[in-house]
Amino acid sequence: MSLLVVGSVAFDSVKTPFGEADDVLGGSATYFSTAASYFTDVSVVAVVGSDFPDKHLTFLKSRNIDIEGIERTEGRTFRWKGEYGYDLNEARTLDTQLNVFQTFRPKIPESYKNKNVVFLANIDPDLQREVLEQVENPSLVACDTMNFWIEGKRDSLLKTLKMVDILLINDGEARELSGEPNLVKAAGVIHSFGPKALIIKQGEYGALMFKDGKIFSAPAYPLESVFDPTGAGDSFAGGFMGYLSSTMNFEEANMRKAIIFGSVMASYNVEAFSLDRIKSLDYSELEGRFREFRRLTHFEDLT
Repeated sequence: MSLLVVGSVAFDSVKTPFGEADDVLGGSATYFSTAASYFTDVSVVAVVGSDFPDKHLTFLKSRNIDIEGIERTEGRTFRWKGEYGYDLNEARTLDTQLNVFQTFRPKIPESYKNKNVVFLANIDPDLQREVLEQVENPSLVACDTMNFWIEGKRDSLLKTLKMVDILLINDGEARELSGEPNLVKAAGVIHSFGPKALIIKQGEYGALMFKDGKIFSAPAYPLESVFDPTGAGDSFAGGFMGYLSSTMNFEEANMRKAIIFGSVMASYNVEAFSLDRIKSLDYSELEGRFREFRRLTHFEDLT
């Protein structure tokens, strides 16, 4: 099946306690589409500047990612610079240069308008709705957001949430959006805004899913070496949505598998800077780690 993502393609400069990387390929749509490409056909809508090297577009095409929707315009590509301490769950932003992304208005190519599954990455909620006005009756719509939009464009975000099936956010964002410190109560409030399913990302503590009155908890994979968590949430979303798109089964039981595949992609993502680890995986590696996740959480019933 087919999956459409609308988001950012960017250059990141990142420093962690374990190293640093300057002007490496990043952006929500980049991480998402790379992760999702292991499961399904992906089409990307984004904008880059005149400084964006062709080699990065060549890489995306090498993953069979459709880049017709990536617009190249005069100016500099979106840039983000951040630093992590030993608490790798949160980055300290040092510099953000929106550049051409500041005036980004998503234009959905005709060939993309009938995509089965749509993912709205972390962009202005007004733009997220503009995307949904251009696509034709997708089977599933999911979105991401962040505290910047929750605080600054809450009313617009709530309008968007009425139009989506799944919301993926982190635990702090869930608490802020709902006004509830308890995540179970927060999920109930967020369901009332429209999404039928809520995925709460908890970094090194895993992820929670609330759907159909059920709660599913998945751990994060225990890693000995974590180099760079940048893009982990987007890689999680890519694995999650990619698997759902490949199966077109949106039942709660299948979404549990999708969450594990999302966690698999996130766990590989953090093992290196930028996309260096996830861009050359073999599918057998994904299956192997999926089964390792299953063993991590298996226990026998009472006798």
